[in-house]
Amino acid sequence: MDNLTKRHVYKHVSSPVGTLTLVATDDGLAAILWEHERPHRVRLNLQAEDRRHPVLVEAERQLAEYFAGRRKRFALKLDVSGTPFQRKVWSALLTIPFGETRSYAQIAKQIGHPSAMRAVGAANGRNPVSIVAPCHRVVGSNGALTGFAGGLEVKARLLALEGVGSERA
Repeated sequence: MDNLTKRHVYKHVSSPVGTLTLVATDDGLAAILWEHERPHRVRLNLQAEDRRHPVLVEAERQLAEYFAGRRKRFALKLDVSGTPFQRKVWSALLTIPFGETRSYAQIAKQIGHPSAMRAVGAANGRNPVSIVAPCHRVVGSNGALTGFAGGLEVKARLLALEGVGSERA
C-alpha cells in the first residue's frame, strides 16, 4: 500500500523551528511537514486531525526532548513510502550520528551508488521524516549548507542545536 491509499492522521505541534505537522498511520510516523511546506513534496492521504494518536503523541514527546537538548537519537517506528532508492538514502540518514555531518557524496558511496550524488540530493529533499531521519546533517562536499525543505535558516539552527558550527557545516 502506498501513501495515497493509507489512512493518515495528523497533529500540529509548536517547535523552535515553527509549527510542524506530524503525520502517522497506525503503523508508524509517516511524515513531519514544515510550516511552509512545498506542495506535494510528500504525498499523503491526510484524513483527520487526531491529537491523541499514540504515534503522534510519542513523536511530539521525542521531538520536544530533542529540541530541549535531551535526545540525540529517535526511537520511533516509521511508516514512510518511497522508491527503493529513496528508502536506501533515508535509511543511510538514520546512521549519521548526532552532531556530525555527511556529504551527499559520502551518502552515495555508503549506499553503493558512488556517482549518484544528485540523486541522493533529490531523495534527501523528499525525506518525509525530516529531523528524525536527519537530512539536515547532509551538506555539500565543501561543507556548505545546501538545500533543505525547512529552509537553510532552519537547517543551520538544527545543526547549531546539535553543536555543529557553521565552520564545520
